[in-house]
Amino acid sequence: MILSREYVGYLARQTVKHLIDAKMIETSKPQVLNERVGAAMVEEMALEDRINEEVRVILEAYQDEMHRTGAAYAEMFKKVKTELARKYKAVL
Repeated sequence: MILSREYVGYLARQTVKHLIDAKMIETSKPQVLNERVGAAMVEEMALEDRINEEVRVILEAYQDEMHRTGAAYAEMFKKVKTELARKYKAVL
């Protein structure tokens, strides 16, 4: 994950605070809400890591073919990652 868990927690707390201050949400337990929002943010941000790992596995399976055809790893990584992001409906 690009951001540390502590920073994601900070972002979650600030997001919840902003939403409460703007009267967009109400809660009697802001700490619980902070934890849930933080967990959701961590999960969403970890999605890119999971996609990257899946791309590596796929490209490893096609390693010999890529070498024979002269395909660039970085270019293939980007193409496969784009397709997987579309498949998982992720915005990266």
